[in-house]
Amino acid sequence: MKLVFDREIERAEMLTTLANTAPNRREQLIDEYRRRSEAAFAPETLRNYKMVIRRFTAWCRQNGWSPDPPIAPSVLACWVDDMGGKLASNSIQTRLWAIAELHRSHFLPSPTRHRMVDLALKGVKRKYGAYTRQAPPLGKKEVLQAIDRLGNSRQNIRDKAVLWVATDSWCRASEIVAFRVKDLIRQDDDTSILFVRRSKTDPYGQGEYAFLSRRGTSAVLHWIELAKLQSEEPLLTKSQCGAKRGALHTSTISRIMKKCTGRNDVSAHSTRVGGVHDAFRIGCDLSSIMVAGRWKSPEMPARYGRRIRASHSAAAEVSRAFEHEDEKATTGDQQQAES
Repeated sequence: MKLVFDREIERAEMLTTLANTAPNRREQLIDEYRRRSEAAFAPETLRNYKMVIRRFTAWCRQNGWSPDPPIAPSVLACWVDDMGGKLASNSIQTRLWAIAELHRSHFLPSPTRHRMVDLALKGVKRKYGAYTRQAPPLGKKEVLQAIDRLGNSRQNIRDKAVLWVATDSWCRASEIVAFRVKDLIRQDDDTSILFVRRSKTDPYGQGEYAFLSRRGTSAVLHWIELAKLQSEEPLLTKSQCGAKRGALHTSTISRIMKKCTGRNDVSAHSTRVGGVHDAFRIGCDLSSIMVAGRWKSPEMPARYGRRIRASHSAAAEVSRAFEHEDEKATTGDQQQAES
């Protein structure tokens, strides 16, 4: 008889075994899990996890509940209710992930999967909406105008390199600051390819590639030569002469964007969103946009392009067609009246 693997049964058996494990052995397993998770998770993920647990602990103590697992689903449902209207639904789900991970680290079933918690989250979404705030777009035209306004000081030359990398490659801030000089791969047509060693969607470092235009390549090479950067050094560093050649912080990329464009609403992610808008505007298909932004699924680029796609929808095309017909009819009437 062929045995069929059932994940839920296997999980239940594991939990039953762990429940009967001696306390000292259980503590050893929990400690081992903690060490392995620190090696497996990205530093930012660990920071977010600790931040959520710290805030959840404070909330529980404020409301007279214990923050120690196992946590009752009713307590989590109240926590979700309390976060409603204060945090976006995606942020609430991220916080629930942290609570689930807390229980996994103690080899306990997660209360986040309980129907009561699910209903609380759905209630928050229905009441406050599930809209996710998007970084304001910063298109190629506006970036080029900002670059053209910059002078030739050492800082301006560095900032030009940053803006070119951001607008050409559609890279995230974490990817931009991680580039090293050796990651710039020249091509015969004077453009370049940037080797993205690791990213949000490539945590294990299989590697991806991003594009850099001729003008972008020229700007980056100018900066490399001016700063006398070596192959293993960060591609984008502090602009001060003699400063430590460490990689820029991701927040610095956003500050450069704001300063150079004169817009306080943009961030390092804005050129990524703006690139998608530009691509939809000139008629690029979704698959080529996914390749350019190194997305594994069409969900994010499609979300980024929602606003611009409305202007290119069938409704928009029909409206433009009828406007064109009206213009022709008006022109004909005017010509008849003049004759």
